[in-house]
Amino acid sequence: MTIKIHNTLSNKKEEFYPQRGNFVSMYVCGITPYDEVHLGHARVYVVFDIVKRHLLRRGYIVKHIQNFTDVDDKIVKRSQEKNMKPSELAQIYIEDYFVQAGRLNILKAEKYPCVTQMIPEIVNFIKELVNKGLAYEIGGDIYFSVEKFKDYGKLSKRNLKDLRAGARVGVCNGKNSAFDFALWKKTKENEPREVTWESPWGKGRPGWHIECSAMSSELLGDTIDIHGGGQDLIFPHHENEIAQSEAKTGKKFVKYWIHNGFVTINKEKMSKSLNNFFTLKAIFEKYNPRVVRYYLLTQHYSSPLDFSDAGIESARNTLQGMDGTYLRLISSVKESDVEITDKDLSDLQGNFLSALDDDFNSEKALSYLHELKGLISKGLLTAGRERLSQLKKLFEDFAGTSLGILLPEEQNADESLQNLLKERNDARKNKNWAESDRVRKLIIDERGYKIFDNKDGSSLLVKKV
Repeated sequence: MTIKIHNTLSNKKEEFYPQRGNFVSMYVCGITPYDEVHLGHARVYVVFDIVKRHLLRRGYIVKHIQNFTDVDDKIVKRSQEKNMKPSELAQIYIEDYFVQAGRLNILKAEKYPCVTQMIPEIVNFIKELVNKGLAYEIGGDIYFSVEKFKDYGKLSKRNLKDLRAGARVGVCNGKNSAFDFALWKKTKENEPREVTWESPWGKGRPGWHIECSAMSSELLGDTIDIHGGGQDLIFPHHENEIAQSEAKTGKKFVKYWIHNGFVTINKEKMSKSLNNFFTLKAIFEKYNPRVVRYYLLTQHYSSPLDFSDAGIESARNTLQGMDGTYLRLISSVKESDVEITDKDLSDLQGNFLSALDDDFNSEKALSYLHELKGLISKGLLTAGRERLSQLKKLFEDFAGTSLGILLPEEQNADESLQNLLKERNDARKNKNWAESDRVRKLIIDERGYKIFDNKDGSSLLVKKV
């Protein structure tokens, strides 16, 4: 068993060897909490949830850090529009993140540092860069000198010389180079007092890129095993993180960079101007979070993912069928604390785990979950109790533990629903198919249940997703 990761830095698939035995340090760039979390956020955090789950499944100890950028121009602007303190606005959307992430069954990070809680550490990081001659001051602003870091552009495969050639004239604002980026920003006129801090260079607040470098080094050390986010962060954010971190420490900043592909809506870029910008809260009003999570797993994380009505409906129908199969299984057998002894099931388990070993390929892993579903359907007709128990254990391991798809629970029908089921079963026995279909439609449309008929003539109710 060796996990392989496509490393953005080398643009190759590499075998995964963390720095310290079975301990893995992982830093994921978090949200800027100025608005509700959206579908693009969901993909990032579901992707890294799969990474974390599989590392845990393979016996690693994972220290996972995910930040909140709780001071930012967007937060200041939005808070002023709403006549709120920036901290109050940020807290509203931080809480929204946790609610929606919980609905997607995303495992919590070990720590969620906020920028406002780590200003001293950020200031100290900047001071070191200034003292080493890697950063300079202009009127209370501090900039990192990109020219001082010879490997600038190695993550995004950009050449500084080419970047200079393509730069617009007159954008330096006094900087040594147009590509020098802000580490510390002087307080602007009329800026809220709450977002300004004392520093050796006067009052101000951190630039965006320095925040992640300072927080990750404070909580995980100078070199991180895994770091990542969406592909939109490769340049300039992650490129600048590398520059300032490696210039400061002289050490490799990150061993393995992971970046997920973009989300489009019906083949178009998600954008408020195109009126196709969907928050998770709005999506969950129409689709069960379990369906959304399943859909996000149907493509390899590095590929683009198109979110369409047809695609999500297909995911809903697929998950509904899986729910029915699983609930029929648990109505037949309760045990799952068993050893996988049947060779075909052991082989299937190996294939499933190998798919996730190979760059966390959830798309391929789902294909083995579907293969398992077929074996369960067949087993319900012919298998004995021991094999059914093994099938149950595997399904719970594949869908629940590894892929994080919440498993459905058995539904207890109330008296009126039981009466409807009896009416339908009586109609079926009497071959009154019109009446049977009428009652079935009533149960599905008005009560929100799907019906799965068992071979013994009984029926199973499964809540619609």
